[in-house]
Amino acid sequence: MSEKTKIIQSSGKRKTAIARAVLKYPAKGQVKINNVPLDLYEPEITRERIKEIIEVANHEKLSKCDIKIQVHGGGKMGQTEAVRIAMAKAIYKFIKTKTIERSFRDYDDSLLSGDSRRTEPKKFGGKKARARRQKSFR
Repeated sequence: MSEKTKIIQSSGKRKTAIARAVLKYPAKGQVKINNVPLDLYEPEITRERIKEIIEVANHEKLSKCDIKIQVHGGGKMGQTEAVRIAMAKAIYKFIKTKTIERSFRDYDDSLLSGDSRRTEPKKFGGKKARARRQKSFR
């Protein structure tokens, strides 16, 4: 008797990067980011940060899940964080246990809720958001 196909969608945001994840069960157990398999995703530090989510979840059903992620905007690390948030939310929606939520929250509190920090806008009188021209007094 075959199992019914289950499809779960979630999204994650970090700075200006937006990631959309689609988890499909049952499937082959692949993780693809912008149609690139996770094992080939570059640079290596981003690949390792994304693999951490699967290791933290550590559930037997995840080996039979396909996760496809589309991400755009921002830089490499912002995209990586957005992918991590989208994956964690999709896995949590799929498994729906308190232990998986607790393990995600213990590992990184922003995985299920997101990180609301943004860059501060530049103001007049200086080169950056907070930097100002120095005054010289004798």
